[in-house]
Amino acid sequence: MKAVRFLGAGALLAMTLAAGGCASIKEHRGFIVDPTLTASIQPGIDNKQSVQGTLGHPSFESQFGQPTWYYVSSTTGRRPFVNPRIREHQVLAIQFDPAGNVASVERTGLDKVVFLSPDGDKTPTLGRERGFFEDLFGNIGAVGAPGVGAPGGGNTGP
Repeated sequence: MKAVRFLGAGALLAMTLAAGGCASIKEHRGFIVDPTLTASIQPGIDNKQSVQGTLGHPSFESQFGQPTWYYVSSTTGRRPFVNPRIREHQVLAIQFDPAGNVASVERTGLDKVVFLSPDGDKTPTLGRERGFFEDLFGNIGAVGAPGVGAPGGGNTGP
């Protein structure tokens, strides 16, 4: 009877450990969003210095057009042996006017994320397909062949 209880407890322990190994791994990347701080940024009231003092340095800044600071936050979940998937994604875009004052604040999420799917493991190119041996031996005889011209660009004849 004790052996049956011991085996039952061992099986229960093994199932608990196996189920714990299948739990999702949660990772946070980028800016850590504090709703109170992000809600405190107001157009017409704040400027670059106050935004940086409140939120810190942005994830990245726009290089062209109207000056914009982006604060990007992403949370991914991953099961063991599977590629990670985005669970939450937030972008806080703060645009500034030429004087450095906040012009607008925009919050976006997963609705603006674009998922790219690469087409296989080769990059399509223009031109014709060449095999290994054609790449290796393709230029044999091409140097100094009739009609190609001599080195230096001129004709060698009289």
